[in-house]
Amino acid sequence: MNKEGVVFLYGPSRIAKRALGAGAALALAVLLCAGGRVKAMEPRMLVPVGHTVGIKLFSRGVVVVKLTDGGTPARECGLRTGDVIVKCGGNAVTSTEQFQSLLQKSGGSASNLQIERAGDSVTLSVEPSRNDQGVYCIGAWVRDSMAGIGTMTWYDPATGAFGALGHGVTDTDTSLLMPFSNGSVLPSTVKAVKRGEAGSAGELRGDFDLTRDLGPLYANTSGGIFGKLEEAPGAGAAVPAGTALPGPATILANVKGDEVREYDIEILKVSSSSADGRDLVLSVTDPALLEATGGIVQGMSGSPILQGGQLVGAVTHVLLNDPTKGYGILIENMLEAAESE
Repeated sequence: MNKEGVVFLYGPSRIAKRALGAGAALALAVLLCAGGRVKAMEPRMLVPVGHTVGIKLFSRGVVVVKLTDGGTPARECGLRTGDVIVKCGGNAVTSTEQFQSLLQKSGGSASNLQIERAGDSVTLSVEPSRNDQGVYCIGAWVRDSMAGIGTMTWYDPATGAFGALGHGVTDTDTSLLMPFSNGSVLPSTVKAVKRGEAGSAGELRGDFDLTRDLGPLYANTSGGIFGKLEEAPGAGAAVPAGTALPGPATILANVKGDEVREYDIEILKVSSSSADGRDLVLSVTDPALLEATGGIVQGMSGSPILQGGQLVGAVTHVLLNDPTKGYGILIENMLEAAESE
């Protein structure tokens, strides 16, 4: 949640907590052809999905999520929350376990840490200290992966590409975009729903199979996560990508088992200049969805928004003080994020 009371809708599942702790609107575009004739460009055809998926994402390096109190080696060398440690003593850092191993090999001697901080590369020198158990440490909590449940928005049958969430996977402690190394999506089933209430975000609670991947991810961006599949889960027919307008619309959502249903919403406002997946202001009007979830809940992030037979966007956030309302990203902005990687 941010200070404005907006909640990102990518939620860690119960299993994940235990296991791991653009073809933009195109409708108005034209192509000048030989002979002076004007030909409208064909809209991009995408399959709206709306099914939940498990998401595994591994970071590039390890992310510093917390510094312990006191005069620790991490604080003394200038390490900060949100820093990404990519090298230790000249060795590439690939996981939390491997980083801990490199600290042990140092034997307490000073080691150079190569850090990525807000787009800059910084080198620090840290001297690990030995704790009461005889383990060398620096006084920092680090993370190398995230897992949770979200919703797949679209699948492109022409390329095999897909998009999900409509916003990036962010670290739960720092709220910063996880630096991407690799990841995948997995089959998911919704087992239960915690209904959203004013002041308390709801969530989809589900299982996903950690042993089987549907397809790899290739990017984690502020406009969504993107990857490749052979076939989307429960995929239907492709529809054109279109332009959202204020007025009635629908979303596809998976809030029970494997069932994907269409629910009524109202697009209250459209803004092409907003950031962070808040191009659309939405209100849930469907009595069945309000009864099942209370409105928009975590895990519904990425639910495709349909209007006039076109795919126009995806749900991204819920308003904490009113779960019947939230935000969405325009499909053209999501597709632009996918193609920028």
